[in-house]
Amino acid sequence: MKHIHHYLSPANFLQITRWATPLCAICGSGILSIGLIAGLCLAPPDWQQGETVRIMYIHVPMAWLASACYALLAICGLCSLIWRHPLANIIAIEAGPLGAYATALCLITGSLWGKPSWGTWWVWDARLTSMLVLFFLYLGHILIIRAFDDPIRGHRAAALLSLVGIIDLPIIKFSVQWWNTLHQPASITLTGTPTMAFSMLWPLLTSAVGFTLIGLALLCSRIKAALLERRSYSLILRGE
Repeated sequence: MKHIHHYLSPANFLQITRWATPLCAICGSGILSIGLIAGLCLAPPDWQQGETVRIMYIHVPMAWLASACYALLAICGLCSLIWRHPLANIIAIEAGPLGAYATALCLITGSLWGKPSWGTWWVWDARLTSMLVLFFLYLGHILIIRAFDDPIRGHRAAALLSLVGIIDLPIIKFSVQWWNTLHQPASITLTGTPTMAFSMLWPLLTSAVGFTLIGLALLCSRIKAALLERRSYSLILRGE
Protein backbone atom coordinates (compact mmCIF):
# COMPACT_ATOMS: atom_id res chain seq x y z
CA MET A 1 0.00 0.00 0.00
CA LYS A 2 2.89 2.37 0.71
CA HIS A 3 4.23 1.80 -2.80
CA ILE A 4 0.81 2.53 -4.30
CA HIS A 5 0.54 5.79 -2.33
CA HIS A 6 4.08 6.67 -3.42
CA TYR A 7 3.38 6.29 -7.15
CA LEU A 8 -0.04 7.91 -6.90
CA SER A 9 1.19 11.06 -5.22
CA PRO A 10 0.45 14.13 -7.40
CA ALA A 11 4.15 14.84 -8.05
CA ASN A 12 4.98 11.28 -9.07
CA PHE A 13 1.81 11.00 -11.11
CA LEU A 14 2.83 14.08 -13.08
CA GLN A 15 6.11 12.37 -13.90
CA ILE A 16 4.23 9.29 -15.11
CA THR A 17 1.86 11.29 -17.33
CA ARG A 18 4.73 13.02 -19.09
CA TRP A 19 5.64 9.80 -20.92
CA ALA A 20 2.40 7.82 -20.56
CA THR A 21 0.21 10.43 -22.30
CA PRO A 22 2.09 10.63 -25.62
CA LEU A 23 2.73 6.87 -25.57
CA CYS A 24 -0.97 6.07 -25.17
CA ALA A 25 -1.95 8.70 -27.75
CA ILE A 26 0.50 7.47 -30.42
CA CYS A 27 -0.13 3.76 -29.85
CA GLY A 28 -3.87 4.29 -29.54
CA SER A 29 -4.09 6.30 -32.76
CA GLY A 30 -2.18 3.67 -34.71
CA ILE A 31 -4.12 0.72 -33.31
CA LEU A 32 -7.46 2.49 -33.72
CA SER A 33 -6.67 3.35 -37.34
CA ILE A 34 -5.97 -0.31 -38.09
CA GLY A 35 -9.13 -1.45 -36.28
CA LEU A 36 -11.46 1.06 -37.91
CA ILE A 37 -10.05 0.57 -41.42
CA ALA A 38 -10.40 -3.19 -41.03
CA GLY A 39 -13.85 -2.96 -39.47
CA LEU A 40 -15.40 -0.27 -41.68
CA CYS A 41 -13.78 -1.24 -44.98
CA LEU A 42 -12.37 -4.79 -44.96
CA ALA A 43 -14.51 -6.89 -42.61
CA PRO A 44 -17.40 -8.76 -44.25
CA PRO A 45 -20.99 -7.58 -43.74
CA ASP A 46 -23.26 -9.52 -41.42
CA TRP A 47 -25.47 -12.11 -43.10
CA GLN A 48 -28.55 -10.70 -41.35
CA GLN A 49 -27.82 -7.00 -40.73
CA GLY A 50 -25.68 -6.34 -43.77
CA GLU A 51 -23.51 -3.21 -43.81
CA THR A 52 -25.22 -1.67 -40.77
CA VAL A 53 -23.25 -4.04 -38.54
CA ARG A 54 -20.19 -1.81 -39.08
CA ILE A 55 -21.58 0.56 -36.45
CA MET A 56 -20.52 -2.18 -34.03
CA TYR A 57 -16.85 -1.17 -34.35
CA ILE A 58 -17.66 2.13 -32.64
CA HIS A 59 -20.73 1.22 -30.59
CA VAL A 60 -19.26 -1.74 -28.69
CA PRO A 61 -15.94 -0.04 -27.72
CA MET A 62 -17.92 2.97 -26.50
CA ALA A 63 -20.07 0.68 -24.33
CA TRP A 64 -16.96 -0.98 -22.87
CA LEU A 65 -15.31 2.40 -22.28
CA ALA A 66 -18.43 3.81 -20.61
CA SER A 67 -18.57 0.91 -18.16
CA ALA A 68 -14.82 1.03 -17.49
CA CYS A 69 -14.90 4.77 -16.73
CA TYR A 70 -17.71 4.30 -14.23
CA ALA A 71 -15.85 1.44 -12.56
CA LEU A 72 -12.91 3.86 -12.26
CA LEU A 73 -15.24 6.43 -10.67
CA ALA A 74 -16.33 3.85 -8.09
CA ILE A 75 -12.72 2.93 -7.28
CA CYS A 76 -11.83 6.61 -6.90
CA GLY A 77 -14.89 7.11 -4.70
CA LEU A 78 -13.81 4.25 -2.45
CA CYS A 79 -10.25 5.62 -2.20
CA SER A 80 -11.62 9.07 -1.46
CA LEU A 81 -13.93 7.91 1.34
CA ILE A 82 -11.47 5.51 3.00
CA TRP A 83 -8.03 7.04 2.46
CA ARG A 84 -8.95 10.65 1.57
CA HIS A 85 -6.49 10.43 -1.32
CA PRO A 86 -6.38 13.80 -3.14
CA LEU A 87 -5.51 12.27 -6.50
CA ALA A 88 -8.60 10.05 -6.35
CA ASN A 89 -10.80 13.14 -6.24
CA ILE A 90 -8.99 14.72 -9.18
CA ILE A 91 -9.27 11.55 -11.25
CA ALA A 92 -12.98 11.36 -10.44
CA ILE A 93 -13.53 14.95 -11.58
CA GLU A 94 -11.73 14.39 -14.88
CA ALA A 95 -13.00 10.88 -15.63
CA GLY A 96 -16.69 11.78 -15.28
CA PRO A 97 -17.00 13.84 -18.49
CA LEU A 98 -15.05 11.25 -20.51
CA GLY A 99 -17.39 8.52 -19.33
CA ALA A 100 -20.41 10.67 -20.12
CA TYR A 101 -19.15 11.28 -23.67
CA ALA A 102 -18.54 7.56 -24.18
CA THR A 103 -22.02 6.71 -22.87
CA ALA A 104 -23.62 9.35 -25.10
CA LEU A 105 -21.79 8.00 -28.16
CA CYS A 106 -22.86 4.48 -27.20
CA LEU A 107 -26.50 5.57 -27.04
CA ILE A 108 -26.30 7.54 -30.30
CA THR A 109 -24.61 4.77 -32.28
CA GLY A 110 -27.00 2.26 -30.73
CA SER A 111 -29.95 4.30 -32.02
CA LEU A 112 -28.38 4.50 -35.48
CA TRP A 113 -27.91 0.74 -35.39
CA GLY A 114 -31.36 0.07 -33.98
CA LYS A 115 -33.30 1.97 -36.66
CA PRO A 116 -32.51 -0.39 -39.56
CA SER A 117 -32.36 -3.47 -37.30
CA TRP A 118 -35.48 -2.95 -35.16
CA GLY A 119 -37.36 -0.37 -37.21
CA THR A 120 -37.20 2.28 -34.46
CA TRP A 121 -34.66 4.67 -32.99
CA TRP A 122 -35.41 3.75 -29.39
CA VAL A 123 -37.16 1.07 -27.34
CA TRP A 124 -37.38 0.80 -23.58
CA ASP A 125 -35.30 -2.34 -23.70
CA ALA A 126 -33.51 -3.47 -20.52
CA ARG A 127 -30.03 -2.96 -22.02
CA LEU A 128 -30.86 0.44 -23.51
CA THR A 129 -32.64 1.66 -20.41
CA SER A 130 -29.84 0.62 -18.06
CA MET A 131 -27.31 2.34 -20.33
CA LEU A 132 -29.45 5.49 -20.25
CA VAL A 133 -29.45 5.25 -16.44
CA LEU A 134 -25.64 5.10 -16.60
CA PHE A 135 -25.64 8.33 -18.60
CA PHE A 136 -27.80 10.02 -15.97
CA LEU A 137 -25.47 8.72 -13.24
CA TYR A 138 -22.57 10.37 -15.03
CA LEU A 139 -24.46 13.65 -15.29
CA GLY A 140 -25.38 13.45 -11.61
CA HIS A 141 -21.76 12.79 -10.66
CA ILE A 142 -20.54 15.73 -12.77
CA LEU A 143 -23.07 18.07 -11.17
CA ILE A 144 -22.77 16.88 -7.57
CA ILE A 145 -18.98 16.96 -7.41
CA ARG A 146 -19.10 20.66 -8.35
CA ALA A 147 -22.30 21.63 -6.54
CA PHE A 148 -20.94 22.50 -3.07
CA ASP A 149 -18.94 25.50 -1.93
CA ASP A 150 -16.96 23.09 0.23
CA PRO A 151 -15.09 20.77 -2.19
CA ILE A 152 -14.81 18.03 0.46
CA ARG A 153 -18.59 17.73 0.69
CA GLY A 154 -18.83 17.57 -3.10
CA HIS A 155 -16.23 14.82 -3.31
CA ARG A 156 -17.96 12.78 -0.60
CA ALA A 157 -21.40 13.12 -2.19
CA ALA A 158 -20.06 12.18 -5.62
CA ALA A 159 -18.14 9.24 -4.14
CA LEU A 160 -21.31 7.90 -2.51
CA LEU A 161 -23.22 8.28 -5.78
CA SER A 162 -20.53 6.40 -7.70
CA LEU A 163 -20.59 3.54 -5.19
CA VAL A 164 -24.38 3.31 -5.19
CA GLY A 165 -24.55 3.54 -8.98
CA ILE A 166 -22.06 0.72 -9.51
CA ILE A 167 -25.01 -1.68 -9.25
CA ASP A 168 -26.02 -0.53 -12.75
CA LEU A 169 -22.93 -2.13 -14.34
CA PRO A 170 -23.95 -5.77 -13.71
CA ILE A 171 -27.48 -4.86 -14.79
CA ILE A 172 -26.08 -3.57 -18.10
CA LYS A 173 -23.93 -6.66 -18.51
CA PHE A 174 -26.50 -9.33 -17.69
CA SER A 175 -29.72 -7.58 -18.77
CA VAL A 176 -29.92 -9.61 -21.99
CA GLN A 177 -29.76 -12.80 -19.90
CA TRP A 178 -32.09 -11.77 -17.09
CA TRP A 179 -34.88 -10.35 -19.27
CA ASN A 180 -36.38 -10.96 -22.69
CA THR A 181 -34.86 -8.10 -24.68
CA LEU A 182 -34.47 -7.02 -28.29
CA HIS A 183 -30.76 -6.43 -27.78
CA GLN A 184 -28.64 -9.29 -28.99
CA PRO A 185 -26.64 -11.34 -26.44
CA ALA A 186 -22.94 -10.74 -25.95
CA SER A 187 -20.80 -12.21 -28.72
CA ILE A 188 -17.67 -12.22 -26.53
CA THR A 189 -17.59 -13.75 -23.04
CA LEU A 190 -14.85 -14.77 -20.64
CA THR A 191 -16.14 -18.31 -20.30
CA GLY A 192 -17.21 -19.15 -23.84
CA THR A 193 -16.03 -19.12 -27.43
CA PRO A 194 -16.80 -15.93 -29.40
CA THR A 195 -19.87 -16.32 -31.59
CA MET A 196 -18.66 -14.02 -34.37
CA ALA A 197 -16.26 -14.79 -37.18
CA PHE A 198 -12.59 -14.02 -36.60
CA SER A 199 -12.64 -11.64 -39.59
CA MET A 200 -15.06 -9.46 -37.58
CA LEU A 201 -13.71 -10.24 -34.13
CA TRP A 202 -10.15 -8.98 -34.50
CA PRO A 203 -11.11 -5.54 -35.90
CA LEU A 204 -13.58 -5.16 -33.02
CA LEU A 205 -10.97 -6.01 -30.38
CA THR A 206 -8.38 -3.82 -32.12
CA SER A 207 -10.79 -0.87 -32.18
CA ALA A 208 -11.59 -1.42 -28.50
CA VAL A 209 -7.90 -1.37 -27.56
CA GLY A 210 -7.34 1.76 -29.67
CA PHE A 211 -10.28 3.63 -28.14
CA THR A 212 -9.15 2.59 -24.66
CA LEU A 213 -5.60 3.88 -25.16
CA ILE A 214 -6.86 7.17 -26.57
CA GLY A 215 -9.25 7.42 -23.62
CA LEU A 216 -6.31 6.91 -21.25
CA ALA A 217 -4.34 9.60 -23.07
CA LEU A 218 -7.23 12.05 -22.75
CA LEU A 219 -7.69 11.20 -19.09
CA CYS A 220 -4.00 11.63 -18.33
CA SER A 221 -3.99 14.97 -20.16
CA ARG A 222 -6.99 16.20 -18.17
CA ILE A 223 -5.46 15.05 -14.87
CA LYS A 224 -2.11 16.64 -15.72
CA ALA A 225 -3.82 19.93 -16.57
CA ALA A 226 -5.82 19.82 -13.31
CA LEU A 227 -2.69 19.13 -11.23
CA LEU A 228 -0.74 21.93 -12.89
CA GLU A 229 -3.68 24.28 -12.39
CA ARG A 230 -3.79 23.48 -8.68
CA ARG A 231 -0.04 23.90 -8.37
CA SER A 232 -0.19 27.29 -10.10
CA TYR A 233 -3.06 28.37 -7.86
CA SER A 234 -1.18 27.39 -4.73
CA LEU A 235 1.89 29.32 -5.90
CA ILE A 236 -0.27 32.39 -6.52
CA LEU A 237 -1.75 32.14 -3.02
CA ARG A 238 1.75 31.96 -1.55
CA GLY A 239 2.83 34.94 -3.63
CA GLU A 240 5.55 33.08 -5.48
